[in-house]
Amino acid sequence: MHFDLTDLRLYLHILDSGNITAGAARSHLSLAAASARIRAMEASLGTEFLERGRRGVTPTPAGKALAQHARVLLQQAERLQQDLAEYARGVKGQVRLLCNTTALSEYLPEVLADFLREHPNLDIDLQELPSARITHALRQGAADLGIVSDAIDTTDLQTRAFRDDPLVLILPLEHPLSDATEVSFSDALRHDFVGLHADSALAVYLEEQALHSGSRMQIRIRADGFDGVMRMVARSAGLGIVPLAAVQRATPQAFKTLPMNEGWARRELLLCARDFAALPAYARALLDALTLP
Repeated sequence: MHFDLTDLRLYLHILDSGNITAGAARSHLSLAAASARIRAMEASLGTEFLERGRRGVTPTPAGKALAQHARVLLQQAERLQQDLAEYARGVKGQVRLLCNTTALSEYLPEVLADFLREHPNLDIDLQELPSARITHALRQGAADLGIVSDAIDTTDLQTRAFRDDPLVLILPLEHPLSDATEVSFSDALRHDFVGLHADSALAVYLEEQALHSGSRMQIRIRADGFDGVMRMVARSAGLGIVPLAAVQRATPQAFKTLPMNEGWARRELLLCARDFAALPAYARALLDALTLP
């Protein structure tokens, strides 16, 4: 075998993104260079690691085995770098943090910026994913830390409280439901919505809840972020569902806000990892920065 760490990182980036083009971009390689590296890896063992299809790539049985070993090797390499950092100037560690939409937009920007300022030798690989995919990635060893909704199964993972994160319904001031003091999700689903991008973690979560109630969300338009949703709702484009934290940040509020009494909307965000004690020192430092006093 003639694999190097760049090959292994590229391969995992391809699996995480589902296609070679996106994996190459995350690895800062051209598509041609990335494809050549994957072909060379496959040729060195005489077996294919990826099944190519119209919608992307999936790992073969050999590819799944490679992924497991690659994650272990890269984690060991990062820990080696950290252990030797005091002897080698300029060596930087990296923490991979996966989070949902609300954590990414409402709670993390200032916290992570302060952390990076105080830790100049650390980088953060930050990615937004639905909570179920985050817990799966953590169990597979594909990330150091995750921030997920407490509605998701965290069996076999360790957790800490991060933030309370209730979701609220927002509606135009002149909407037919604006006189109500409480609106169920089922009643709201009879009306049009302003949604987030279809691939955002919260959009996926809300679609799942709508399906569980036996209906679908009627999305008239998708906005870029919570601010976009609130501005369009204020202009009577439809209803919206956003975190209470986003509403509290918005001024002025030219829309009505109603609480959502469904259990899945009264959620808490959790920090999670496979084993907090086994995290590298730099990941534990980020964990401490994210943990409320």
